[in-house]
Amino acid sequence: MNGIGIVLLTTFLASSVEAIEMVTIVIGVGVTRGWRSAVLGTVAGFAVLAAIVAFLGAALAAIPIGPLRLLVGALLLLFGLQWYRKGIVRVATRGLAGMQVGAVEDDEVPSAGIDWTSFLLAFKGVLLEGLEVALIVVSFGATAGQLGPAIVAGAAAIVVVGAIGLAINPLVARIPRSLLQLIVGTLLASFGTFWALEGLGVNWPQGDLDIALLLTFYGASAAASIAVEQRARRNGLRVALS
Repeated sequence: MNGIGIVLLTTFLASSVEAIEMVTIVIGVGVTRGWRSAVLGTVAGFAVLAAIVAFLGAALAAIPIGPLRLLVGALLLLFGLQWYRKGIVRVATRGLAGMQVGAVEDDEVPSAGIDWTSFLLAFKGVLLEGLEVALIVVSFGATAGQLGPAIVAGAAAIVVVGAIGLAINPLVARIPRSLLQLIVGTLLASFGTFWALEGLGVNWPQGDLDIALLLTFYGASAAASIAVEQRARRNGLRVALS
């Protein structure tokens, strides 16, 4: 494989990891809270990203990404834990069937105007992961003297992963709302924990692969919490009936 081929492949694969995280957040927020504000946040994120890339160019490598990871990670963790808690309670109460996606509760999405929670989560996810992709492109492309192919590979990774995300969106939308809220809360809490600790200087031994360990931890904790909540509800019902 020639030098251009190596740059294309390595940049595409590395950028795909970041693009998966970006698309996961946007789809999760869009399906859970509605697509209008999520799409607006996504467009705004790409617009700001494009302006930053156009203005700074190769100087992107000098951006201190750590503080941005800490800020975005902390916000994702905050929102993620809220949805995580609600998802546990609702799944424990209603079971996996739960409430269907078409139903909206009082504390969920605003009936009119922009849902700023959805907008900001999509915006921050796109901006942070987009900057990560831009840094990968600049690092790989500039080092190998092949910035053009690296840009093509980075853009292709976002397009391909985004297309796959759109293709599976109908399947995601079929998941009952209560369970979906728990899943999205688990994803946001995992990404938030990873980015916040990384922003504080924590070096994850396996890099982005450690997100899978965080997902396992939060998933197992949710399952245990649901079991405890259901047992408590059954015991409470028995006491009430007696």
